[in-house]
Amino acid sequence: MNRIHSLLTAALLSTAAPLAAQTTTFAVGATTVTAAPLTTGLTIPWELVWGPDNFLWMTERGGRISRVNPTTGTVLPLLQVPDVTPAGESGLLGMVLHPDFATLPYLYIVYNYTDNGLKEKLVRYTYSATAGTLSSPLVLLDGIISTTTHSGSRLLILADRTLLMSTGDAQLRPEAQNMASLNGKILRLNLDGTVPADNPTPGSPVYSFGHRNPQGLTQLPTGQIISSEHGDAIEDEINLIEKGRNYGWPNVEGVCNTTDELAFCAANNVREPLVTWTPTIATAGLQFYNSPAIPEWRGSLLLATLKASKLIQLRLNATNNGISGQQDFLTGVYGRLRAVCVSPQGRVYLSTSNNAAGADQLVVLENRDFVVTATTGAAAVQLRLYPNPAQRTVMLELPAPTAAATVIVRDALGRTVRTIRFPAGQTRLTLSVEGLTPGLYSVQTGRSTQRLVVE
Repeated sequence: MNRIHSLLTAALLSTAAPLAAQTTTFAVGATTVTAAPLTTGLTIPWELVWGPDNFLWMTERGGRISRVNPTTGTVLPLLQVPDVTPAGESGLLGMVLHPDFATLPYLYIVYNYTDNGLKEKLVRYTYSATAGTLSSPLVLLDGIISTTTHSGSRLLILADRTLLMSTGDAQLRPEAQNMASLNGKILRLNLDGTVPADNPTPGSPVYSFGHRNPQGLTQLPTGQIISSEHGDAIEDEINLIEKGRNYGWPNVEGVCNTTDELAFCAANNVREPLVTWTPTIATAGLQFYNSPAIPEWRGSLLLATLKASKLIQLRLNATNNGISGQQDFLTGVYGRLRAVCVSPQGRVYLSTSNNAAGADQLVVLENRDFVVTATTGAAAVQLRLYPNPAQRTVMLELPAPTAAATVIVRDALGRTVRTIRFPAGQTRLTLSVEGLTPGLYSVQTGRSTQRLVVE
C-alpha cells in the first residue's frame, strides 16, 4: 500500500507523564480479570521473561537487568550492562534464558552500543544463583549497524534449541532486501553464536528478510513462529515467519494490493501478514496464551501496543495461519505497553513504556477465581547420575519405580545427543557416553534436569 503521511508519527516519540498505579477489573467473556500494579518506579522496562526460579527477569532500556519477585514486586538488580548506549529508542532491548537454565545458566541479551557510531550486538552472560550476579560476557554477534530508532530487537529460543533475533532496518530502508546486510531481518543462530547448517543461505544467520522493525516474537506449540512488526505511517503487521521468506519491506507495506506491490510480491516470494492496522498502533511484545486460567484467551496471541496503549487478544484460526477475531483490553488505563509475559500459572505480566524516568510499572493480570493445583503437570522425578564426571558409561537411577520415562541428554548448545527410555517399573539404567565430546551436558527426565560432566 502507498505510504500516507501522518501527524501521529510524533506521538510515538512523545514523553508521557506517569500514569497513576491503579487496580481495575474487566470481563473476558464470563471470566473476571483483575489488573493490578506489581511494581512501580521503573524506567522503560523492555523485556519480561518468566524464569525457572519462578521470578520475572526484566531488562530496562537504560541497561539494568533485574529479577522481580512476582508476589511482592521487589526488584533485585543483577547487572548494569556497562557499554549500553541508551539514545532515542536504542539501549538494552531483548533477553532470553537458556532452556536448561538450571544446569546451563546462560542469559542472552541484545543491546545498542557505540563503536564508531551506534551498533547492536548479542551477548551471553553466565548467572550465579549463589552470588546473585551475571558475569563472563561472551559476544556472539556484533557490529550490526544501528541508529536511535528501528533496532528491533526480540530474542526467542525455539524448540530446536536455536535462537532467533529480530533486527530493524536502522532507517536504511533498502538494507531490508539486501541479503548481505543483517538489518531488517530475523536472524537464526545456534546457542553458541554459530550459524545453523540448515539456515536458508549457508553461512548466513539470515532466516527471513524484508522486515522494517519487528519487536515481538513467539512460537506456538505447533512450532509456528509469529512476529509483530512496526509499519511506517500505515500497516503495522502480525506475520507468520517462514524459513527464507521475504516480508516485502520497503517495497511492500502490509498486504500486496497496489500494482507495484503485486508485481514485487509475485517475483520475490513475499509472505503477506496475517493482519494489519492502519493507522498504526505501534505493535510491541507478543505472547501465545494457552492456560486454562483465562479460558477465553486460550489459543490466542496477546499483543502489547505502544501508541494504541492497549492489550489486544488475537484469536487464531484452526490452523494458526490466520486471525479469526480481535478484542481490545485496558485501553488507556496504564499508557503505552511494551512487553507481555505469561507465567506457568496463567497470569499475564505487562510492562509500561511511558518514556519518562520512574514513570513505568509492571502490571499483573489474573483470574483470582482460578485455583492453581499441583496436578497441572507431572511430578518432578529426581534422577541420580553416577559416576559423575563419567568416562564411558553413567548409571541413571530413579528413587522409585515409575511409569515409562524418556531420558534426554543434551550438549551445551541444547542439541539432543542421546535418548534412552526407562521401562515402566525399572529404577536403574546404564547409559553409554562413549563418542561424546568431553564437556558439560544436561540430562533430563520429566521436569528433572541434572548436570553431567563427560571426561
